[in-house]
Amino acid sequence: MNAPKSPNSWQYRGLNAVNPGLDHLSNGLLWLVDQGHNVVAGSADLQYSNGLNRFAAAHPDRYISFGISEQNMVSVAAGIATTGVTPFIATFSSFLGLLACEQIRMDVAYCAQPVRLIGHHTGISLGFYGTSHHATEDIGTMRSLADIAIVSPSDGAQLEAAIRASADWDQPIYFRIGRGRDPVVYKGGTEFTFGKAHIHSIGEELTIIACGITVHAALEAAAAMNAAGRSVGVIDMASIKPLDRDAVLQAAEASRCLMTVEEHNVMGGLGSAVAEVLTDEGKGVRLKRHGIYDEYALIAPPTHLYAHYKLDGAGIREVAEGFLSGQKG
Repeated sequence: MNAPKSPNSWQYRGLNAVNPGLDHLSNGLLWLVDQGHNVVAGSADLQYSNGLNRFAAAHPDRYISFGISEQNMVSVAAGIATTGVTPFIATFSSFLGLLACEQIRMDVAYCAQPVRLIGHHTGISLGFYGTSHHATEDIGTMRSLADIAIVSPSDGAQLEAAIRASADWDQPIYFRIGRGRDPVVYKGGTEFTFGKAHIHSIGEELTIIACGITVHAALEAAAAMNAAGRSVGVIDMASIKPLDRDAVLQAAEASRCLMTVEEHNVMGGLGSAVAEVLTDEGKGVRLKRHGIYDEYALIAPPTHLYAHYKLDGAGIREVAEGFLSGQKG
């Protein structure tokens, strides 16, 4: 007999069911099915955390519940991909991009299988779950694997656009997404192209290159700085691999300084990718890499962690102002 629900209890599925940010993943997959693409989806017992429950309800024959077996899920998805079906599999990014790295490397990337890997609740967005559930190294891990694309959408609309664009992409893809409660960046929807950045603006003094949830915060910081008389631009580098080298070089030519912002270790992530482009091309522009400074994140609510690590609008502005004034650190 089921006990009655208390109005004071935390009804996990109920809370997620009314979270519109979780709709975009299923929306993108439903669109692919409607367009005739042969796709299936699966999750490691987290369909209510990533919104795939909506896809499963619409197409139960196209959904697989793998249980808590992330590494097995990746290997099975690679096998499914050999049959001509495109699998989208989702779990916490810490368990996908880190725990299942070997399976991604050998079964997916090395075997060139077009598996779509969706790591959600990335970075420090799981807050109180702690270090085992934080994923601040997954960009670096995935970047070092050959023949795999990395996409870090800034909001649900961009995620949905990227899923649609994946229909024409034959490589494996690692989608690095948030928790479905991310602020909206593209209110009217957006387009997505692999290897192309979304250039909001280029600043004469500074251009901020951001990805994921930090794009909204970077836009807030830039707006505040511009209102105070600065010239600051923002580039949304959702396509981390392949990276839009032309956008980086355009910003390097037009701006006196560049700053990358990411919910990730500053080593190996977006900042490293941008630094590699600048070094390869011999550009002497000043670069500040801002993110998690090579440490394991603290345990706290996500909003508190974003403020602590200066990844919110106010924090990014503080770091940017300090960088422009010549401060170190």
